[in-house]
Amino acid sequence: MSTTLPDNLDPWRMVQGRRVFAGTLAVAQLPRLAGLLASADGEVAYKVEFGRDEFDISHLDIELDAHLKMICQRSMAEFVQPVQVRQRLGLIRDDAEEARLPDGCDPLLVEDGAFCLKDVIEDELILGLPLVALSPGAPLEQVSITAGSVPEDEQPPNPFAALGQLKSSSH
Repeated sequence: MSTTLPDNLDPWRMVQGRRVFAGTLAVAQLPRLAGLLASADGEVAYKVEFGRDEFDISHLDIELDAHLKMICQRSMAEFVQPVQVRQRLGLIRDDAEEARLPDGCDPLLVEDGAFCLKDVIEDELILGLPLVALSPGAPLEQVSITAGSVPEDEQPPNPFAALGQLKSSSH
């Protein structure tokens, strides 16, 4: 097991050697992720295992745990969002190999025979973020829904009315 992440690695050699990488990364080392957060403080615990499954498909198993600082979109207050990722990625050389992957195994396209493991970790964390950041205790707003139509005097003007006038005046 290795705690140092190499910049670029050959995944096929890693699978052959059944390599395991585990350790922590500072959130500040993941610039795309840090740009989505309220603060780049904190660390991400990771464990990445390379291997082959019973169908002889090369894969990597990723386990990530992080507590990321986000801004609640309802209260605009900073809060800590726990993010856990447990994912199996099937290593493929081209799009045609994707059909061979079993259910529950997402594809990871390996171009040029190498990739950066830190980028894969960052991608998986970004995918693990909620679509809308809401803190667990944020108050719910009441939205009133009225049935029926809007009175004519309150309806917004039709933006296509001018086109209709042009069309009728040209005939």
